[in-house]
Amino acid sequence: MTDWGTCSAVERNPRKISGAGAFTGTRVPVYALFENLERGSSVKQFPEWYPEVREWQVAAVLNHEAESLKAPARP
Repeated sequence: MTDWGTCSAVERNPRKISGAGAFTGTRVPVYALFENLERGSSVKQFPEWYPEVREWQVAAVLNHEAESLKAPARP
């Protein structure tokens, strides 16, 4: 499981979207990015559809997830 606490592009606030991880400073859940990508959207389209999300945030989330997948599994 990814530790989003170390990604500056993501915040969790129990008063925003029930505490789900959101792009910092927005109410846009991070899972929305992955759902859109899964459905065939491009990385460039996401900030066009959610203008409060910055391109650097999308890149940071994707890089953070990629790095977390490189980490060895914990027993």
